[in-house]
Amino acid sequence: MEAAEEAYACRSLAAKLFGVPDPGCVVFCMNATHALNLAIKSIAGPGDRVVISGYEHNSVLRPLTAIGAKITVAASPLFRQEESLAAFRRELREDTKLAVVNHVSNVFGFVQPLKEIAQLCRIRGIPLVVDASQSAGVLPLNITELGAAFIAMPGHKGLYGPQGTGLLLCGAPVSPLLEGGSGSESRSRWMPDLLPDRLEAGTLNMPGIAGLREGLRFLERTSTEAILTKERGLLRQAVRYLRDLPGVELYASETGEDQTGVLSFRVVGEDPELTAEKLAKRGIAVRAGLHCAPLAHDTARSDGTVRLSFSAFNTPAEVRRFAAILQENLRGNAQFGL
Repeated sequence: MEAAEEAYACRSLAAKLFGVPDPGCVVFCMNATHALNLAIKSIAGPGDRVVISGYEHNSVLRPLTAIGAKITVAASPLFRQEESLAAFRRELREDTKLAVVNHVSNVFGFVQPLKEIAQLCRIRGIPLVVDASQSAGVLPLNITELGAAFIAMPGHKGLYGPQGTGLLLCGAPVSPLLEGGSGSESRSRWMPDLLPDRLEAGTLNMPGIAGLREGLRFLERTSTEAILTKERGLLRQAVRYLRDLPGVELYASETGEDQTGVLSFRVVGEDPELTAEKLAKRGIAVRAGLHCAPLAHDTARSDGTVRLSFSAFNTPAEVRRFAAILQENLRGNAQFGL
């Protein structure tokens, strides 16, 4: 009973934070990839025309490819929200079965104009799936206001829960990926029609859910506004340091208003993996490569970056230390004159 109460408390808090009218429409998943597969495969099928942004993760691109959907990319330049909206306005035609939007790019931190895209989808009667992997806990998200069919998010990023947890917020009918025990309607050979039982086959990850609830409670106490303000402050600090370093190519918004606490860069002439390895040896945790989002790199005309990701627990002192270590590493590259 205590476990059941903990799960319900976590659902209820998530529903409150993200504008879900019924806590039962908050479904526990293994991660955002699991949630996105549920959402996409509940709406799209073989031959269906699906419009996606130019910054989607493989957790969107691969499921659509696997089901044989006809993928149309609403491509637009990096950090150009008006052009992103124009691309969706152009591509959201009557024959579109589904639209998928990466709210914030996991590579570049670029914030898509989600409210405006959602309004387009509502007007044209096109279901919308939102990948909120980088925005949940950082930017305001309300499934009722957006009118989205589904919003998918991991537990271990902006929600500050453990890895191996995720949420799917459901605003539309949904089909299960797995069948099995549900704890209800046990005599039926079919999964129940009611949520969340329809999607939660088998034993739930209760330790993960308990940890996720604590993360959500931290988020509620701290507020997304405060977290966004802090992350953007750290981002701007890092941008100031990196722009002064010769040989560093930076992917940063001019104003910072259309970017969250995710920053990509590369050292000219050096493999991003090597840059990350050098930083790791000095205790700086970054990620390098394509970040499971080759489409985003193609759209931004990049062949790989080093990515910084800030959180509510990072400090200005850590940003200064990172910049100093990167500068030391660059001194070994004679062409930069350091």
